[in-house]
Amino acid sequence: MMTNLFISFDPTTMFLFLNWMSTFIGLFFLPLMYWLIPSRWIFFWHMIINNLHKEFNILLNKKFNKGSTLIFISLFTMIMFNNFLGLFPYIFTSSSHMIMNLSLALPLWISFMLFGWINNMNHMFTHMVPQGTPPILMPFMVCIETISNVIRPMTLAIRLTANMIAGHLLLTLLGNTGPMLNNLVLILIFIQLLLLILEMAVAIIQSYVFSILSTLYSSEVSYVK
Repeated sequence: MMTNLFISFDPTTMFLFLNWMSTFIGLFFLPLMYWLIPSRWIFFWHMIINNLHKEFNILLNKKFNKGSTLIFISLFTMIMFNNFLGLFPYIFTSSSHMIMNLSLALPLWISFMLFGWINNMNHMFTHMVPQGTPPILMPFMVCIETISNVIRPMTLAIRLTANMIAGHLLLTLLGNTGPMLNNLVLILIFIQLLLLILEMAVAIIQSYVFSILSTLYSSEVSYVK
C-alpha cells in the first residue's frame, strides 16, 4: 500500500527525471509506412487522421489552414497517447502535470495572440465587444472578454490536468482498499474495470477537447476581410 496517494505523479526516479521519457513512448505505437501492403492498423490510423482533418478543417479559416491541421492532429495524438498509456502500470503520466500541459497550451495561445494582434488588430478589438451590447455595458464586456481570453491557456491546462489526476487517484484509492475487503474483492475488481473503461474514454475525450479548443482559438484570430 502506498503511503502517499500522489507518489504515482512523482516524475523523479533515483534522483533523475527519467519518468518524463515516457512522454515519447507513444511514438513506438505509430504505424510504420515501410510496407508495400498497408496493415489494418495503418488503415485505422489513416481513418482517424482523415476524420480529424475534416473536423479541424471546418473550424479553421480556409485562407490560413494549409497544413495547419497537422499541428492540432499532432497535438491530439501526443496527448491521447500520454493519457492512454498512463493507465498502464508503471508508466508515468506526463499529461497529469501542469508544467507539461501548460507548456503545450501557452505557446499556442501566445502565437495566436501575436498573429491576431499583428495582422487583424481591428478584428481583435471588435471581438472584445459582442454585437448588440448596450453602450453602458461595453467597458465591463471589454474587461470580461480580456480576462476570459487571458485565462484560456490556464483553463486548457487545468482541465486536462484535473481530469487525469482525478481518474488516477480514484483508481489508486480503490486499489488500496482491496486488502481490506476480503469478501468483496470481485465486486471491487468489477468496479475498477468499469472505471478503467471510463478513464480510457476520458483520455480520448480530453485530448480531443484540448485540440478542438486550440483549433477554435486559432480560428478566432484568422479573420479574412
